[in-house]
Amino acid sequence: MLTLPEPCVVVLVGPGAAGKSTWAQTHFAADRIVSSDRLRALVGAGEDDVTASADAFALLDTVVAQRMRRLTTVIDTLGLDPQRRAAWVAAAKAHGLPCVAIAFDTPAAQCRARNRARTTKRIPADVHTSQLRGWAKTRELLASEGFDAVHLETPARTVPEVFVEAAEARDRQLDDPARLRFGLHIGRFQGVDVRQSAAQAEEAGFDAIYVMDHFRQIPQLGRAWEDFLESYTTLAYLAACTTKVRLGALVTGVTYRNVAHLGKIVATLDVLSGGRAVCGLGLAWFKEEHVAYGWPFPSVGDRYALLEDALQLLPLLWGKGSPRFEGRSLTVPEALCYPRPVQERVPIIVGGNGEQRTLRLAATYADAANVMGDLATVRRKAEILRGYNPATRLTHLGTALVAADDRHLAELVERGRGRRSREAYAKEVNAGTVADHIGRFRQLADAGVREAMVRLPDPACVGPMAEVMAAFR
Repeated sequence: MLTLPEPCVVVLVGPGAAGKSTWAQTHFAADRIVSSDRLRALVGAGEDDVTASADAFALLDTVVAQRMRRLTTVIDTLGLDPQRRAAWVAAAKAHGLPCVAIAFDTPAAQCRARNRARTTKRIPADVHTSQLRGWAKTRELLASEGFDAVHLETPARTVPEVFVEAAEARDRQLDDPARLRFGLHIGRFQGVDVRQSAAQAEEAGFDAIYVMDHFRQIPQLGRAWEDFLESYTTLAYLAACTTKVRLGALVTGVTYRNVAHLGKIVATLDVLSGGRAVCGLGLAWFKEEHVAYGWPFPSVGDRYALLEDALQLLPLLWGKGSPRFEGRSLTVPEALCYPRPVQERVPIIVGGNGEQRTLRLAATYADAANVMGDLATVRRKAEILRGYNPATRLTHLGTALVAADDRHLAELVERGRGRRSREAYAKEVNAGTVADHIGRFRQLADAGVREAMVRLPDPACVGPMAEVMAAFR
């Protein structure tokens, strides 16, 4: 199966009756195919109205030019005109899109037999012979015309860029499995039954459940007035609804609560859950939320000072005795917390992509650092983190729309994309099949990730995600 990045431009090249339209309709949705025949019907009396050919090709070039700005486009025409091919390649490069040619080297006798069998759109014999001769010349030229790749007719699919190189990693995972832990990240509560979601997550094999620590929905995920549950109240509820998964906020905004009080909250969660609490900590970035609730929003420097104090204070609070703590921004006369957590050390995860301060703090005080971003970003963060402290684990937060197969994937993308293009939504949510995601998570594991926290944008993703996770056990 040929895997192409999305969006891209696919130019079909071959004589009439070589199978180009059938191939396009088999592997691509109709709204991705720009067909000269269909455009001939639009500007003429029908698909076989040859007098409308010039207008149809002029319209085709206009449509292709507009689509190249952001959409996958399959150009379904003869593709035998070298000037047009050159123009399509140049336009794709100008828009930063990969442009590939699919060559239909169907034997001439087979093309002629197909053409004779047609009841409509039969090509006149002399015209068809000219096309076959033209193809013989074109076949030798394609490799030198600047296409990113030239492929003989083969099954194909398009995927977001993140999955283009995933097939090799998937095969490697199946042959030589790497271990990877998975956490479900719940970032939306509108219309969500958290008890049911937790039960499904535990049954599916997630190692942990994380919730966002906000008090209103963040603009990246929804509208401010959407239903949004308070994080630690929700985690306490989930402690009673689950038996195995670890529970934590990813990540707790360090400005939202008195830090000593936060330590008491996390310790209580650990006790009530039987030792399953995780403490995520972050700098707190959402200024509008602070303003709305009347909370101070300190400078970046002051928040870093508070974060570093919290990272030192919390383990003291969860430990023995009641030592005094004096930090750069916090003074706690008695770091006292009873009952103490069940765990000897509640795991601390520092969230954030800052390389100079955030990762350094994680490496100095925490058990893990949580980052976001693509594979190249993760590799860079992993290298920096190893430089600070090789023992600090790297975790990754991202979205994963996981489907059983390509048909299921198309359904989920169509259901979730709203007014966005298919390509834009698929990229936003990392839309792929089980096989795609096995490869992607193996790449993350190879980059140094030890736990992947995932948002699932559709409840139907839970089952396929279970298959992905099973490959890493």
